[in-house]
Amino acid sequence: QVQLVESGGGLVQPGGSLRLSCAASGSTLSLYIMGWHRQAPGKQRELVAQIPGGGTTNYADSVKGRLTISRDNVKNTVDLQMNSLKPEDTAIYYCNAESHWLNKHYWGQGTQVTVSS
Repeated sequence: QVQLVESGGGLVQPGGSLRLSCAASGSTLSLYIMGWHRQAPGKQRELVAQIPGGGTTNYADSVKGRLTISRDNVKNTVDLQMNSLKPEDTAIYYCNAESHWLNKHYWGQGTQVTVSS
């Protein structure tokens, strides 16, 4: 069982930066592929970034070059550094952990990111 708690969201002006953090507990994080999704009002939840334990990171084309995902398996944290934020980045951001081997998929409660002047 994995519990995920996001933090770091807030209000930021266009062009600004935020750093989201996801704290995991309850299991060995290294067993899971970690990622961030987001959901804006009226839109479906979409993948933002994904980072396997040792594989290549994946990013949505809309955030590539601006957002960077990282993980620390010792501290059991996954971060999302967000730079050059745009109004269209406004959404609730969710941390997720998934294991294809264990057939498990967990979600955090989400943290609100609002990009507006």
